[in-house]
Amino acid sequence: MPLGFWIGPLFVRFYGIILMLGALAGAGLAVRGVRARGEDPELVWDGLIWVLIGGIIGARLWHIFTPTPADIAVGITTRYYLTHPLDAINIRSGGLGIPGAVIGGMLALYFFCRKRKTSFAMWVDIAAPGLALGQAIGRWGNFINQELYGPPTDLPWGIYIEPQYRLPGFENFEHFHPLFLYESLWNLMNMGILLWLGRKFQGRLKDGDLLLVYLIVYPVGRFLLEFIRLNSAEIAGINANQIFMLVVAVAAALALFLRHRSGQTGSQSGQQNQAV
Repeated sequence: MPLGFWIGPLFVRFYGIILMLGALAGAGLAVRGVRARGEDPELVWDGLIWVLIGGIIGARLWHIFTPTPADIAVGITTRYYLTHPLDAINIRSGGLGIPGAVIGGMLALYFFCRKRKTSFAMWVDIAAPGLALGQAIGRWGNFINQELYGPPTDLPWGIYIEPQYRLPGFENFEHFHPLFLYESLWNLMNMGILLWLGRKFQGRLKDGDLLLVYLIVYPVGRFLLEFIRLNSAEIAGINANQIFMLVVAVAAALALFLRHRSGQTGSQSGQQNQAV
């Protein structure tokens, strides 16, 4: 399977194209949310640049500090990256972590909102469904790279992995669970839930609620998929992504419960929100 194509001396990877398509689709969905709130749609495209830069930096840092067992086996460790800074910033060689991308993107959005003197809580709700859509599309980049797959399977939807992309110990197997597809479908479901909640409970939601729902649904799905993921990043023998997702889901659920415990409606609390 080809990984990309040449334009003169430049090699364009399909993985990067798919990630950009996901970002653009997510931003397009956010534009709908912006118009529904009477805000300026141009802010979405201005903010997208900030979010992309923050997301890429965060995704790369996550990969650097949580290397997979396969990377460690060939000497690509955190220490290696810290002593080889050019390799650390060479994202074309692969290595991006979704948790870091979400964290970095959210931090960038926070600073963007401060600069534009607008509500961060409102904007994360606008961004949440688009973020889920972007992830759903972006995961198909893993299909191109033949990565993010689970254990061997003989199920009809098992994906064929070429020999050079099979992990050590699985060289004699051909078909594997397509974890990228499972996560893509989970993200589409997450997007649907967020859009439905935004319409159904518009008068009861507080700014920031949709982000909290996203931070429950996505981590739960990722936590479950980590049980069958091969080559998961580990810290001290513990699945780093899985534990992180569990903590995030529990914290978000607790925050959502506490902020609605008083029964205050979104319209009532909205009067108290201030730009950050």
